[in-house]
Amino acid sequence: MIIRWIDLGFADSVPNNSHRVFEIENRLIAIYDVQGTKYAIEDQCTHDGNPLSDGPIEGLEIICARHGARFCLRTGAALSPPAYEPLSTFEVKIDNGRLLVALD
Repeated sequence: MIIRWIDLGFADSVPNNSHRVFEIENRLIAIYDVQGTKYAIEDQCTHDGNPLSDGPIEGLEIICARHGARFCLRTGAALSPPAYEPLSTFEVKIDNGRLLVALD
């Protein structure tokens, strides 16, 4: 598998304790900053396809605003019903002040 690093712009485009959604190759990828660490997930609930970026964050969990399913930002694991399938997650790094996400 070949990993491609996609440059999303300056790292501070996702400030501390916030998030931003990027469209990358017809996919919506949400980048979250939780206490200075960046996480990237596909912005789509595996239960019903609702955007997850509409929901609140509690610690390292994103909560779907529609039905309350919880997912781990770090691993993508589904943590509560009605979702049972994990989210796609992506590696994130900062290089020379640039925010990069890995796509396969």
